[in-house]
Amino acid sequence: MNDKTKSLVEFERLLGIIDELRVKCPWDMKQTNESLRKLTIEETYELSEAIFSGSNAGISNELGDLMLHIVFYAKIGSENGQFTMADVLEGINTKLIYRHPHVFGDVKVKSASEVEENWEQLKIKENNGYKAVLSGVPATLPAIIKANRIQEKVRGVGFDWEKREEIWDKVSEEIAELREEIQKHDTESIESELGDVLFSIINASRLYGIDPEAALEKTNRKFIKRFNYLENETLKKGISLHDMSLDEMNVIWEEAKKQD
Repeated sequence: MNDKTKSLVEFERLLGIIDELRVKCPWDMKQTNESLRKLTIEETYELSEAIFSGSNAGISNELGDLMLHIVFYAKIGSENGQFTMADVLEGINTKLIYRHPHVFGDVKVKSASEVEENWEQLKIKENNGYKAVLSGVPATLPAIIKANRIQEKVRGVGFDWEKREEIWDKVSEEIAELREEIQKHDTESIESELGDVLFSIINASRLYGIDPEAALEKTNRKFIKRFNYLENETLKKGISLHDMSLDEMNVIWEEAKKQD
């Protein structure tokens, strides 16, 4: 049995398992879209963690959990007479073919960036009607991811810097404006300008092909590792961090950096 055939067999098996759980398991029977939503978000973050840690076994396991949720939502939709798993699959298949005219049609592209631009333009034209460029950005996305998606989408219609180096003038401009507001001690304005600085930094990361969420998470983990080293070293010496000066902490902090 090849991988494709086995995948189809296992997928059909999963559909059957969910059918049975919905009529025999008290917990599964009471689930709704709303009750599953928060669990789906949690599973998505667990997949993200597995990807970040580079655990192939973890990625496989978390993908299975997410697949369970997808099948579950489709089962609920079928029970309510709204849609079926076949509708879900047909919809995504049709969408993928439509949005890849360079693969399934006669459109020619020279780069991945052209594919992205075509993708966004095709999304706007779908359903024979106007669709706002930013309408597809979920309001509940985490702020960093949302900023990145906003910038990617407007880029798809040509609203972007002609040369990526130009972004640094914008970053400098936003930092200068932030400093001005700090001097005025206006908390609301400081917050606004700080948001502009962060938005411009995220824009810079996008222009240079860096995922800002991943970059920040790497820094978070690096800081945690170094601070844990600092804390452990002080405990070994029977010293409390509260009793140390910042200069004393920095000596051990530099040792932690060398450990990297």
